[in-house]
Amino acid sequence: VQLQASGGGLVQAGGSLSVSCAASGSGSNLVAMGWYRQAPGKQRELVGIDTRGGTTEYADSVKGRFTVTRNNTKNTVYLQLNSVKPEDTAVYFCYVRDWYSRTYWGQGTQVTVSS
Repeated sequence: VQLQASGGGLVQAGGSLSVSCAASGSGSNLVAMGWYRQAPGKQRELVGIDTRGGTTEYADSVKGRFTVTRNNTKNTVYLQLNSVKPEDTAVYFCYVRDWYSRTYWGQGTQVTVSS
């Protein structure tokens, strides 16, 4: 499975941004699709995960501001970032898990929020 992320960039605090990630080579075997992020000097952390047939789990720090959606036909996961804050600055990684519990990561896309 290969993941190709797009979007990201520089945005002012309070603004909005979107990123997307397309999975190829997985067929319809993706159970979970979502996003993690890693800020400089910090560990990678969950942003939001959409589990097929279940609820979407979000980190407390982004609840009400970020939205994870997915298009199963396109095997694409999206992250809409609203009301961004400087502390949202990080490299955002897309993540997928298939029916066999194998996990795959995208290459990461930088999101920078200016104050």
